[in-house]
Amino acid sequence: MGANVSSPDERFPVTDLHSRKPWSPRFEPEISPFKVNSPFVTEIKNKNQWNSRLNALKDTNKLLVIEFTAKWCGPCKSLDPKFEELAAKYIDVEFVKIDVDVLMSVWMEYKLHTLPAIVFMKRGQEVDRVVGVKFDELERKLHKYAQSFF
Repeated sequence: MGANVSSPDERFPVTDLHSRKPWSPRFEPEISPFKVNSPFVTEIKNKNQWNSRLNALKDTNKLLVIEFTAKWCGPCKSLDPKFEELAAKYIDVEFVKIDVDVLMSVWMEYKLHTLPAIVFMKRGQEVDRVVGVKFDELERKLHKYAQSFF
C-alpha cells in the first residue's frame, strides 16, 4: 500500500501516491496499529503531541473525546468502527485515540483499569467516561455533551 501525502493538518491525506487518486473516505489511508484509520480521529503517538492537543483545547469550548485502546485488545477493535462513525458524524467534536502501550503514562493519569475506555473532556477537565464496549451509552453521552457545549 502506498504512503499518503498529508495536508498541513495531517488528519486529512490529500493523495494516495500509489494510485495517484484523490483521497476519499472510501480509500483506506496508511496502515496504523489500528484496523480502522479515519481522517476524523487523530491518533496520538507521543507525549508532546498529547500535551499540545490538550493545551490547544483548554481555552476552547470544544468537546474532546479520547479513546484509550490497544492493538491487542479485542473489545477495542469491536469499538473502533462505532468510534469512527461517531467521529464522522460529530465533526465539531475533537476525537483522539491513544494506544496505552505507547502512552501508558497518559492512561495512568486518568486512573483507568479497563479497556476500551472513552473519556469526555471540556476545557482540560474530565466531564464523563464510558468504560467497556457500550455503544448506546457512548452515543448517548456524546450527544448530550456535544449539544451542551455548542
